[in-house]
Amino acid sequence: MTAAVTLDKVTRTYGSVRALDEVTLDFPRGRFVAVMGPSGSGKSTLLNCAAGLDPPTSGSVVIGGVDLARLSETRRTELRRRHIGFVFQSYNLLPVLDVQENITLPLRLAGIRPDRAWLRELIDRVGLSDRLHHTPAELSGGQEQRAAIARALAARPDVVFADEPTGALDRTSASRVLDLLRELVDELGQSVVMVTHDPLAAARAHQTLVMVDGRVVDLLHAPSADELAVRLAHLTGEQGARLVEDPA
Repeated sequence: MTAAVTLDKVTRTYGSVRALDEVTLDFPRGRFVAVMGPSGSGKSTLLNCAAGLDPPTSGSVVIGGVDLARLSETRRTELRRRHIGFVFQSYNLLPVLDVQENITLPLRLAGIRPDRAWLRELIDRVGLSDRLHHTPAELSGGQEQRAAIARALAARPDVVFADEPTGALDRTSASRVLDLLRELVDELGQSVVMVTHDPLAAARAHQTLVMVDGRVVDLLHAPSADELAVRLAHLTGEQGARLVEDPA
């Protein structure tokens, strides 16, 4: 299986803090991958580096066969617009635009002609056909997040990065959003990488990466929510014990 994104010995430091420590991995195409770990384990830094938002201190990130380190900031921005989709906990929809305008905004920014048939299918899949001319303020949280997912997929990106996409949702809305993400992967071959602290959310993925201290320490295939909760609790306990032993 080919990779949507490849990281090779990626390290990211902030001052004396090593947020990522020589991470090497592939995010495969057509798979739903969750990333979990205790607070401060490097999950969000991994996402930011893999998505080209934050350049690594050392190592390489390759998307669509292109090494991001070889690109200028302008070219990285262009690559992100065409090859990467983003879904955030806070939705990030523009309040002055309606649903249809929010969904097509990345296409307009990238100068891409919309594929009308794809947009119709996408809007139908996210269940917003009757909300296209509503503003975000007129939507529920679950509807806002589904609009954000449609926006992320409008340009048919190589990979969608989702940062705690269900963190602001109630359990029912969260379940529907996770169902949608898994459906997009299984039925359309989309690649999704999701950072989450929720074992129930991570259990919807094909694979879960577990991180500690900037390193990937486990790759679990189709784990249950209970297995993930136990693993995370164990790692959190180990991390706390190390801090007690070495408070500096």
